Amino acid sequence: MLKAKDIMTRDVVTVKPSTTVEELAKLLIEHKISGAPVLDDAGHLVCVVTEHDLIKKEKRLHIPTILRIFDAIIYLESSKRLEEDIRSMVATKVGDICKSDVVTVEEETTLTEIATIMSEREVHLLPVMRDDKIVGILGKADVIRAMTLG
Repeated sequence: MLKAKDIMTRDVVTVKPSTTVEELAKLLIEHKISGAPVLDDAGHLVCVVTEHDLIKKEKRLHIPTILRIFDAIIYLESSKRLEEDIRSMVATKVGDICKSDVVTVEEETTLTEIATIMSEREVHLLPVMRDDKIVGILGKADVIRAMTLG
């Protein structure tokens, strides 16, 4: 059974929270990757930033539906979503557009477990960790390539 350590990319391209959005876009194109782990100055994983985060930054602002009763305004949708959209649209640094709820795997995680995590959690990049340090990364292409090895 193939495991993360057998199929992961070991030469991981990383960025810092202070990396600009423009620098990130250039890095993704230059290395032909779909995202990168974001590490703090101590080398600890903070979040993962992806092409999706960059694209989301450029989307049209969704104005929530409101209901006005007398002098009160009632949001029919979460105002938190509007706040997040605005924050993302004006962001200039990677730390402002990535989400900190990172899903990771260990080197011994099986291919079946990796595919299940990616599918169920809708995650496209999985950092591979050993003792709180990143040792590799898995993308959808790595999983598909491993499936052909059979």
